[in-house]
Amino acid sequence: MAEQVQTSAGVPRTHPARWVLHRVERTAWFATRATWETPDGGRVRWASRLARRRGRVELLDHAGSAVGFVDATPTTARRLARANLVAATAFTLGGSLFAIGALLAQLGVGSLWDVDMVYLVGGVFFSIGGYVSVLQAANTPTDIEDDGALSSATWRWLSFEPRQIGWLSAAVLFAGTLFFGVSLVAAFAEDLTARQSDTWIWVPDIVGCVCFLVSGHLALVEVGHGRIWRVVDDLGWWIVGINQVGSILFFLAGIAAFTRPATSAALDLGLVNWGTFAGAVCFAIGGVLQLFERPAAGPD
Repeated sequence: MAEQVQTSAGVPRTHPARWVLHRVERTAWFATRATWETPDGGRVRWASRLARRRGRVELLDHAGSAVGFVDATPTTARRLARANLVAATAFTLGGSLFAIGALLAQLGVGSLWDVDMVYLVGGVFFSIGGYVSVLQAANTPTDIEDDGALSSATWRWLSFEPRQIGWLSAAVLFAGTLFFGVSLVAAFAEDLTARQSDTWIWVPDIVGCVCFLVSGHLALVEVGHGRIWRVVDDLGWWIVGINQVGSILFFLAGIAAFTRPATSAALDLGLVNWGTFAGAVCFAIGGVLQLFERPAAGPD
């Protein structure tokens, strides 16, 4: 028998009636982890990223040491796994295409149109990955069954949950990909002045870079439960950390892409290309690693 709980936004809404809430861990107004005591003297710990990406809750002994996991119900696990597969594949392809575009630009291979098209297709994959990440966050399991398994009754295609750190991180990332999209489309325009280039290409690009940095910071807070750089033995931390390095490199490349009115040239074209290349490689690596951060029950 389950009971409703009212703790913090993001914490499961229901859990077995005999569980007693022991602790809720928060960073600012975000709840990233909650622990219940069970009748047998053990504990069950829910963590937002673990629940969203792997559909799991963690089992602890009376001393608080991890002893195992309980996986989500098969239906819930398959839904999460499918979303993870699509998002991870999209980020891998998007990062790879951005890296190829930057390399082509740096080496002077192909026309400017060719380079812009590679970037644009890569940007489409980034946006797909961002959108599916929002969907996955919107469908983080919110119920714990009597056996400890996470579950969710239906799949939601739309939600607004800014008090959930996982959803907010994904939503800000998705917004960043859309700003990148504006910049990538504007890059096809011809005969732009320096002012027009900065307005239609550079400004959306740098705003997208800032969105990526904010999203990455929120993700680090979530996976580290407030300890941003201290968690090193968790796959989720490595994925988030590598992506954040990529975001920093994108931001540096974005700053270097500012067009100086006096010369109509970028501040540092080499940094633009190599920074974009290195940042994109980071996101491609993060996408590959994300393929392994999935529920035990994969998609059919």
